[in-house]
Amino acid sequence: MDPAYGARYRELHARHWWWRARERVVVHELERLRPPGGWSRILDVGCGDGLFFGVLRRYGKRVEGVEPDAALVSAGGGREEVIHIQPFDTDFAPDRRYGLILFLDVLEHMPDPAAAVSHAASLLESGGVVLVTVPAFRHLWTTHDDLNHHLTRYTRRQLETILSGPLTVEKIRYFFRWVYPAKLLVRASEAVRRPRPAPPTLPRAPLNRALYGLSRLDEALLGRIPLPIGSSLLAVARRV
Repeated sequence: MDPAYGARYRELHARHWWWRARERVVVHELERLRPPGGWSRILDVGCGDGLFFGVLRRYGKRVEGVEPDAALVSAGGGREEVIHIQPFDTDFAPDRRYGLILFLDVLEHMPDPAAAVSHAASLLESGGVVLVTVPAFRHLWTTHDDLNHHLTRYTRRQLETILSGPLTVEKIRYFFRWVYPAKLLVRASEAVRRPRPAPPTLPRAPLNRALYGLSRLDEALLGRIPLPIGSSLLAVARRV
């Protein structure tokens, strides 16, 4: 992640409409998938400073994270949870298994996402779940992807291929449908202006609320319709 972006990430995660709306989508899936009593252990891959741990505590008895970028993890952050500062590869070999593993906008940063998914599958309990979100469609590439050091954006078929090798895919769909045409406009504008990548800013409060509300409305009205567009993808896969 770009250092300037990383420095502002906590505020954006807490207040920006996109992060707030994505969290609602993920929480809806966690509510749907949670087993009675919750998961025994949850692993958040690419967890940064553990900003999603507060949510995950509601769904599991123990939460852990893996983060390869030490600069994103604050020292002595007052967390009960463990963050393993290392890449998510075969060197991460805990003596325990997880009921839920999350890759929340992480696979697009990895040079070998299939290997990461296979490794996650090896760390799952029988019946354990992997929950994934990724950015969708290479033709939506903008300077935001450059800033985030993305390596790709995914189609549904590409993501399904990666997951279905070691796991059984139960659900995969696009979301942020209204953002899709907006991203097309941004890409067209950038093709003309050729701006340098710049960290996102927090919109003014009225606009921030409006965009969050639009995202919630989009999900409420279209979330169950398998439309083939969206600026993001969500997938649920299971070890059987």
